Order: sequence, then C-alpha cells, then structure tokens
Amino acid sequence: VQLQASGGGLVQAGDSLRLSCLASDRTVSIDAVAWFRQAPGKEREFVSAIRWGSGRTWYADFVKGRFTISRDTAKDTTYLQMNGLKPEDTAIYYCALDKDWAINRDISSVYGYWGQGTQVTVSS
Repeated sequence: VQLQASGGGLVQAGDSLRLSCLASDRTVSIDAVAWFRQAPGKEREFVSAIRWGSGRTWYADFVKGRFTISRDTAKDTTYLQMNGLKPEDTAIYYCALDKDWAINRDISSVYGYWGQGTQVTVSS
C-alpha cells in the first residue's frame, strides 16, 4: 500500500485547509489511519486518527474543536479538515496506516505505513 498526502499550503492564521491521504495499491486491510505532524526542531506528534470500519476518532488535545478527521471508504481516502489554523500548526503533516487493531492510536510505532508528508505553513 502507498499513502499519498496532499492539500498542504501556505495560509494565514484563522484560515482553513483540508488534507487528503489516499491509500493506493492497497493489498492490506485498514484498521486505522492517522495524521501526525512534525515541526522544525521538534519531534513528530500525534494529531488525529480514525478507525476505518467504525469511524471512531481520536484527537490530540491541541486540535480538538478545530480539526476534524473523516474517511471515504469507497475512495480509500482519509481527510483532515483544519479550521482556525494557528502559526503553531505549521509543520509537515504525515498520514499513517495501521492494518492491525491497536488500543492506542496516538503512538506512531503502531503504524506500519507512512505517506511522504505535506507541508502546512500558517503565517501570523
């Protein structure tokens, strides 16, 4: 399976963006897809995740109420709608896929497949 993240860009504080993550050449089942981000000089951090079948979602505290994760199972695509963007949201955003069930969806090590990342830059 290959993950292709897209939708990043340069926006102003308060603007919105919608990131997409397409799972192509899919030869594995999907249990969950997540978004992580990494800002310059910082460690990669969890943003949000969604269970493919049930649609259950997880969010990092710093995005609750601003970001919404969703998936279109017919298109094998996961979305991250980001509203009210802040300069501190500036980072490379990566999507990740886990084919197995896991209780913790905010740990990067459980995800075996990663996309190439898409840059999000929010100016003040």
